[in-house]
Amino acid sequence: QLQASGGGSVQAGESLRLSCACSRRTSSLQIMAWFRQGPGKEREFVAAIAWRKGNTDYADSVKGRSTISRDNAKNTMYLQMNSLKPEDTAVYYCAIEATTSFLKYVSMWKNRGAASTYPYWGQGTQVTVSS
Repeated sequence: QLQASGGGSVQAGESLRLSCACSRRTSSLQIMAWFRQGPGKEREFVAAIAWRKGNTDYADSVKGRSTISRDNAKNTMYLQMNSLKPEDTAVYYCAIEATTSFLKYVSMWKNRGAASTYPYWGQGTQVTVSS
């Protein structure tokens, strides 16, 4: 259901734009997120976006260098990453959860940084940043 793309090998300081296309029907009560898993590390939250009003959130490690956005018509999420650092090297995964309940939607947003919030995941795209 989720297809991530846009990864690659870049030098430190360069930029990449990741995309995550969702084949599911768009729901206004959905949240999409990016997570990443570096070599020998656990999967960690990167950024999330709430579809209804476009609220966004970022991990401190990428805040100020990254922008998450969405295209409602294409049901696609993007992550623009600038000033990339070697420590950004990881496999980047996109994830989604949707609901018909506004109360659950609020709860989902409160737990947006937890991988367990999202039952659906993309296959991952590799980002490698060289110094």
